[in-house]
Amino acid sequence: MTLRTLILAASVATLAACSQPAPDATVDATDTVMTDAPVETAPEVMAEPVMSFDAVKLQAALDAQDDAAKARYDARNPMETLEFFGITPGMAVGEALPGGGWYSKILLPYLGDEGRLVGVDYSIPMWGEFDFASPEFLESKQTWPDTWIADARGWTDTQADISAYTFGTLPQDGSLDAFLFIRALHNMSRFDATGNYMSDAIAQVHGSLKSGGVVGVVQHAAADDADAAWADGSAGYLRKPDVVAAFEAAGFEFVGASDVNANPLDNPTVDDIVWRLPPRLGTSAENAELRAEMEAIGESNRMTLMFRKP
Repeated sequence: MTLRTLILAASVATLAACSQPAPDATVDATDTVMTDAPVETAPEVMAEPVMSFDAVKLQAALDAQDDAAKARYDARNPMETLEFFGITPGMAVGEALPGGGWYSKILLPYLGDEGRLVGVDYSIPMWGEFDFASPEFLESKQTWPDTWIADARGWTDTQADISAYTFGTLPQDGSLDAFLFIRALHNMSRFDATGNYMSDAIAQVHGSLKSGGVVGVVQHAAADDADAAWADGSAGYLRKPDVVAAFEAAGFEFVGASDVNANPLDNPTVDDIVWRLPPRLGTSAENAELRAEMEAIGESNRMTLMFRKP
């Protein structure tokens, strides 16, 4: 049963229960009931509307994307992924490392005028861990939230609330319904030993979510028994048990996994990096035969996991 079905079933059950008259515990077989007495009725309780996954609205958002984005749908499966995570219009959703907005451009029209999108970048200290991070680059990251918000407003004509932070400044106000880590964990894991970047980020997401809020993870997946040192994120891959353990350590409950983004053709060894595959094809620029081999594999095998804040 899909999450959408569970939500709808719970909604129907709640409404049905509300519609049944409450039993009168004060009346038994020996009581005298005055039929002409005024009947007191309980005040009407209006059930809060339960938003559900809207495939039509999401399809419209997908159809509106450019050809470059659409070319990735077969590998990224945005319709099925967002349905699995239970993302619905009107939600407040955080997105880690949103970058140029591949998912953001889909989420904004789908969340709609009542929705909220929060972009969250790596912390400035974490960016400093990368070899390419020059002083000028790090300085530009200081203004990233303002720059990203301005860009995001140009991606949509909805009135959705748009904001941006970095890990380290994300408000701990318990206001978000969901948070997405789409291929965003491997570098945080890679540098976690030096700066607790992954563990701190997950803890901050926990504080940003409402009780019952969910986290959706899509991440390049190594085999569960892959070499731990190799699967620390440096090659792009992580092991599912390690990811689950990291979220559970922060207080999340593991809800379940989907194979919607799985690719059984991707079987990396300790000599492989994820960027050998499309779209990067980073190891075969001058080797047509190897390039064809990588293209035949396709994009990486990815775990798709969901967690919930109790």
